[in-house]
Amino acid sequence: MRIGIAYSDGNQHCWLRIDVADEATVQDAIEHSGVLTMYPQIDLSQQKVGIFGKLTKLDAPLRPGDRVEIYRPITCDPTQVPRRGGLEDDED
Repeated sequence: MRIGIAYSDGNQHCWLRIDVADEATVQDAIEHSGVLTMYPQIDLSQQKVGIFGKLTKLDAPLRPGDRVEIYRPITCDPTQVPRRGGLEDDED
């Protein structure tokens, strides 16, 4: 079956279309894609993965047409980053 693998390291974006066995899991697809060689900084024991934007586990089975996404780790403390696009404090 044909599926997609998506990853972005912030500077480069990777979108791969690959064929995998019908019984392939998310981890099987990631390993088969070669993305781990292209981006050696990917650590599947630490980074989250998803299918079409929904978090999933590495052992999740795939369906034809799925888009497997490897998410980058958060690099800043979200409590210290100002909100964007929200309501700003009014100066009255």
